[in-house]
Amino acid sequence: MKKIYVLSILAIGLLTANCSQAENESLEPPKIELQTSASAPFQLYPTSNMWTFIKLDTRTGMMWQVQYSVKGDDYRFETPLNATKLAKDSHPGRFVLYPTQNMFNFILLDVIDGNTWQVQWSTEPDKRAIIPITQTI
Repeated sequence: MKKIYVLSILAIGLLTANCSQAENESLEPPKIELQTSASAPFQLYPTSNMWTFIKLDTRTGMMWQVQYSVKGDDYRFETPLNATKLAKDSHPGRFVLYPTQNMFNFILLDVIDGNTWQVQWSTEPDKRAIIPITQTI
């Protein structure tokens, strides 16, 4: 009788643990894999903000902050982060964005000459910026 009681307690404990684990797993947001192509002239990079993306012209390094909304047109916009071409010789795939642990900052890399920039997006226009980190001569 004692063995049946112990086995019943163990079985209930295992079932409870499995249910808790299943609940925790279902609360995690799904991972999104980016569909990228080295030959694509434009790439869309998600930010940690579910409403905001960065659109990159992979040929020139020009970027735009893109925001979508379910609230209406007043909340949807596309605004330049960098309206200046960063390279004379342009071809698709030259520029790539890398996220950082700061949700508002990315690193832009020119894969041809190694130049890098800090890219900062924001909902506030005066806090948007692109700042050179390294520049080759």
